[in-house]
Amino acid sequence: MSIFKSMDVSASGLTAQRQRLDIIAENLANVHTTRTTQGGPYQRKSVVFKSRPAEDFASILNTPEKVEVSHVVQNSEGLRPEHDPGHPDADDKGMVLYPNVNPVSEMVHLMLASRAYEANVAVLRAGKSMANKALDIGR
Repeated sequence: MSIFKSMDVSASGLTAQRQRLDIIAENLANVHTTRTTQGGPYQRKSVVFKSRPAEDFASILNTPEKVEVSHVVQNSEGLRPEHDPGHPDADDKGMVLYPNVNPVSEMVHLMLASRAYEANVAVLRAGKSMANKALDIGR
């Protein structure tokens, strides 16, 4: 595998993790949103990555696959009903549906995405360093 192919794979990982970070930030920003333009409370979103699976180990080394976001999934399960009769979105029983976003869980996902992003940056730096060393050899 060439240095540049590894850099391409790492760059695709950076793009995918950035999109994941954007979705996590959106989830955290809407943790208390009870009314959306679609109606009802905000529903937690998550990204699904995709890559073509390799048949054997040799094909992984020879033809690396890029990662990308396949789609964004909305999870409607786990909406939290709370009794708040003074809330403008309360029903006739005084219950309000709040989003299914857990800030602690989202922060864990944020840290994981951040670490994956940092790992891809490290791969890019290593590839850059190897390319520079190869150019130095040619001098």
